[in-house]
Amino acid sequence: MTTLNQRVLDLFVILLCGLAIAWVMNIPEMLGVSLVTQQIIAIIVGLAIGIAFLKHPYSDRSAPVDLALALAASASWFWYALNFEEWMLMMAYRTPAMWVPGILAIGLMMEALRKSGGVIITGLVGVIVAYGFLGNHLPGVFQAEVFPPAKTVLYLYADSSGIPGIVLRIIINLVLPFILFGKMMEVAGGMTFFTNLAMRMLGRWRGGPAKGASFASAAFGMLSGSTVANILSTGIVTIPLMKKTGFKDYQAAAIEAVASNGGQIMPPVMGATAFIIAEFLQIPYSEVVLAAITPALLYYIVLFVKIDAIASRENIRGLGDEELPSLKETLNGSWVFFVPLVIMIYLMFIVGYDPGRSAIVVTGILFLAYVVRSEFRPKMADIWAVIKGSGTESIPVILIGAGAGAVIGVMNSSGFAFQLTLLLTHLASAYGLFMMLLVAALVSIVLGMGMPTVAVYVVLVTIVAPTVIDLGVDPLGAHLFLFYFGLMSMITPPIAMGSIVAAQVAGANMWTTGYYGLRLGISAYLLPFLWVYNPALLLDGTPVQIGIVLANCAAAVMLLRASMLSSTLSFIPEWLNAVLLIVLAVICGGATVWFGHDSIIALAFSALGLLPTLMRLARSHPAKTA
Repeated sequence: MTTLNQRVLDLFVILLCGLAIAWVMNIPEMLGVSLVTQQIIAIIVGLAIGIAFLKHPYSDRSAPVDLALALAASASWFWYALNFEEWMLMMAYRTPAMWVPGILAIGLMMEALRKSGGVIITGLVGVIVAYGFLGNHLPGVFQAEVFPPAKTVLYLYADSSGIPGIVLRIIINLVLPFILFGKMMEVAGGMTFFTNLAMRMLGRWRGGPAKGASFASAAFGMLSGSTVANILSTGIVTIPLMKKTGFKDYQAAAIEAVASNGGQIMPPVMGATAFIIAEFLQIPYSEVVLAAITPALLYYIVLFVKIDAIASRENIRGLGDEELPSLKETLNGSWVFFVPLVIMIYLMFIVGYDPGRSAIVVTGILFLAYVVRSEFRPKMADIWAVIKGSGTESIPVILIGAGAGAVIGVMNSSGFAFQLTLLLTHLASAYGLFMMLLVAALVSIVLGMGMPTVAVYVVLVTIVAPTVIDLGVDPLGAHLFLFYFGLMSMITPPIAMGSIVAAQVAGANMWTTGYYGLRLGISAYLLPFLWVYNPALLLDGTPVQIGIVLANCAAAVMLLRASMLSSTLSFIPEWLNAVLLIVLAVICGGATVWFGHDSIIALAFSALGLLPTLMRLARSHPAKTA
């Protein structure tokens, strides 16, 4: 990259972060500058596209082309922001001065999306956008109502139902502030603190490094909002420790991948997704957190007991005192991390402050705390790392959000949303709700491969959620269902980006790591189906219903733990023993689905969870004969 390109890239990053912060904190209005949401969205999208072209050059010699495309893309979106007020009054005229820049803006947005988001999501968006222009030529149920080309271009380019619409509004107001907060937490040393604290708390236990990795990844992962970033932050410490104490390389990698992936389902932050769900559904943020807490805890409990089973089976010790971080050194300066988190909880839960603004305020407090801890000599490199990291890491999310806006625009203008609903409704009526949910889960995993979690959720909620809700599924349950399966693409082979990255850190085989991670994270594939059929798992039910479903889940946890141990019956092969116990766990955990939410029979199935433990005790202490 040439010096000029690097300087333009840095300038665009600074402008993007500065404008996002200013908009969230309502600074333009304070200064008397009149801007509307679509204008700020257009400016930020233009900057994001420019950054994508400069950050992902075509070749070592393409610097002039990269710079030209970056400037052209930015100018095409700035043009819309500059003319917004005038165009709103004359949109029906559709002059070339409006739709020609629109073609350029949309085309370069698609190319930037390919560079930063990958071929899969770009192909999906491209097919749907093409449908908006050519759908009237398709037969039967797929035939669309198509606007004139210029009207379609302007609908996507300049309408609040198109690209500069709700998806990007949510991303700018909620996601970008939490990306900034997560990056500030990382630069201030939050990853090291959470990892050391986890090791100090759990390191002595059997398989302690793996259990500590789960805790650290859950704590840091919910703030970072990125599975890969979480693995690269905590995994570089925890994976070598796990291998040192006896875990195989693929086991250490899989544990770290599953633990890091789960951080984004852990309330209260959930990688910022909790706020987006609340915004989409127009419900209180606290309602999302309350519903999400039980599945998240079950996810980590299952992982924890499976780690314990592995450690028990392979006799893996914990760490000695000399190998653990010093408690005094760990807690020294820890106020830097605790105070901002307490203030964030206070602002959001007690004061009811806007989540995005809360994140910006707390980022500022964390920065001041970092300055104080640095004895008022902060490293400029660290400050630049926060700005640059936030700016560049937000690009895929922004561009996928723009792609999702284009999808929404085409679905609304062409009637595709209605046709898709008819198609999936027909599938559900012909084969049942379960089959439709299975298809939705598979679509979620495929679309989520390699994409940032927030972006996955935004795309899925745009395309699939309305149909799932129309079929009678509780809206919050439907959104969490799609969120979970989009997230699980990170550890689902063949394109399990989280498992691949963890395997690289551990020096393990990526396929072995991927399939082992699939086994460790199995609860995340099962729980969403359970809460669709029994919302009591999301704490939406009577105390009796909630108690029964939790008892069933506790029993299923014990069965899943036993599936990682050796068979108590010598004539049953190990693999068959694991399969049988997993099947039994599914039957037991879903007992309320088969027998009713208030059924005593369902409650009785909880006793099945004790069966493997009793058999193991009987094997360890055989009855004495006379």
